[in-house]
Order: sequence, then C-alpha cells, then structure tokens
Amino acid sequence: MKESPRPLTIILFILTMGLLAFSISCERQVQEGITEEEVQAWTDNVLKMWNEANLTLVEKVYASEIVRHDCGLPEDITGLENIKKYLGNFFDGFPDLNVSVDETIAVGNKLAQRWTLTGTNTGSMADMPPTGKNVRMSGVSLIHMANGKAIEIWDFYNALDMYQQLGFTLSPPQEQSEL
Repeated sequence: MKESPRPLTIILFILTMGLLAFSISCERQVQEGITEEEVQAWTDNVLKMWNEANLTLVEKVYASEIVRHDCGLPEDITGLENIKKYLGNFFDGFPDLNVSVDETIAVGNKLAQRWTLTGTNTGSMADMPPTGKNVRMSGVSLIHMANGKAIEIWDFYNALDMYQQLGFTLSPPQEQSEL
C-alpha cells in the first residue's frame, strides 16, 4: 500500500512551485521591452525619414529629449529642432541619400542597428561645398527607446573614410617655427 504524502512535504512543494513561478514571471518582466512589430514600425519610419528627406517624421521617430552622439561631430545633438538641422544638412548635401538597415538586434528597450548609407554630394553641407563625389559608408547605431521613440542614439562609423571618399585629404599638423 502506498503511503500518502506528509503535510510538510506538500507545503514545501507548493512553496517551491510558487517561488519558481514568481522567479519566472520576474525574469519575463526584465526581458520584456520593445516588440518585433514596434522595432519594424520604428525602423520603417526612420528609413522613410532618411530616404525621402521627410522631416515631418522627426517627432514620430525621436522623443523630445533626444540626445544623439555622432562620432563624426565634436558635440552631441540634443532636442528635436537640432535633430532637424542635423538631418537637413545631410539632405541638402546628399539629395539622393539612401540608407538601408542591414541588421537589427533588439534587447529590452535597446536596439543595435548596422546600416549602410550611400549618396552623391551635390549640395552644400553646413560650410562644406559640394564635391560631386559618391559616398558609401557603413556604421552601427545603438539606440535607447522609450514609448516607441528614440531617446538616445550613439552613431559609430568611419568618418575619415567618408571624408576621403569626398576627396578630402588628411594633412599632418605643421610644425611651428620658433622666432
């Protein structure tokens, strides 16, 4: 004849199952974040903004407190109006600009996107005259998201390669002669 489980064994089993269920639910909460559908919708808007020079999408893509860290610039770009100026410079300098997203990795509320940018520099860009040269460069953006919008972006690419493709050369600093 089979012996029935003791009350203490039953209580321990229930507690163990309860703790296991709690730990699994906590783990899921930590891992939740932006959904695949939200990533795709955001990326589609970003590509439409860049490829169609559509500044009306800025508010849909970026939070008002956006901070963009661009490795090719001496200062961060903050706020929607400065982002519009930044994008406007690209759109003016490269009217045929095309950006593609080659790979996206999403973890929680963070994205990593590997991208490729191509275009012909036929317009002025800030204080740079047009060179008429083609550019092709790849880079990576690390994006922090909140409420479906980017709040912080870190852009990494080879700025020297881009300038060399435009025809610029790198010159070593000139030694100053002593008088």
